[in-house]
Amino acid sequence: MTRPDYALVTGASRGLGRCFARTLAARKQNLVLVARSEEKLEALARELRTAHPIQVETIPIDLAEVGAGQQLADELTRRGLQIDLLVNNAGFGDQGRFLQLSLERQLQAIILQNCTVVEITHRLLPAMIERKQGDIITVSSMAGFQPIPFASVYSATKAFLTTFSLALEAEVKRFGVRVVTVCPGRLRVAPEDAENNGERKKFPGGEQTHEDVVNEAMRALDRGGGLVIPGAINKFAAFAERFIPRSQVARLLKKISKPPS
Repeated sequence: MTRPDYALVTGASRGLGRCFARTLAARKQNLVLVARSEEKLEALARELRTAHPIQVETIPIDLAEVGAGQQLADELTRRGLQIDLLVNNAGFGDQGRFLQLSLERQLQAIILQNCTVVEITHRLLPAMIERKQGDIITVSSMAGFQPIPFASVYSATKAFLTTFSLALEAEVKRFGVRVVTVCPGRLRVAPEDAENNGERKKFPGGEQTHEDVVNEAMRALDRGGGLVIPGAINKFAAFAERFIPRSQVARLLKKISKPPS
């Protein structure tokens, strides 16, 4: 008997991850939902099982801990879950002066957005290659295209993520594995998450909805993979930045991203 395929979504309890989960569920895709909050994961799982004829597994784990990617892969093996689509979505970024931000918190961002992504991808990819079928969607950011003062670690982790994902796509395409690299700009806060966000500064180019980003990512996946930069303004910014020295980009962005004194 053939085992059912699952899509694994990290950071599934809120924001883009939750939107990916709902979109995939509407496609009748079985799901493995991963995030820190067991309560939020179970609530989402109940919603999706009720609305769609799918199987939904939940794995509450803090992916910002050392070795978390390996622990997650071990749990998938223990449960006998076959992953056909990996959505590397979990992430966070604190804004502020580098020396005033918690070192522990910044190291956790590196683990979550770089180390864990490499670990879980490295563990799941061989089975995809063996089956000559599998998909990976990695959520990076427009921040990865430029050095951003006062978000120095965040922009650095996203630069790594974008480079890693694009390089991986070129490596594994011949094995029938599709890779999508998604680089959204500023995301609009979902109504379900609004209570956890304070006042937000206006952002050049406006904000994008989670649904728009996820839909563009899925369209790219259906076309065979590739780089996704949602929004015309973001596409233009990514193109125009190639003609500006990186040191000058950092100085220009400093004026926009500088926190209050």
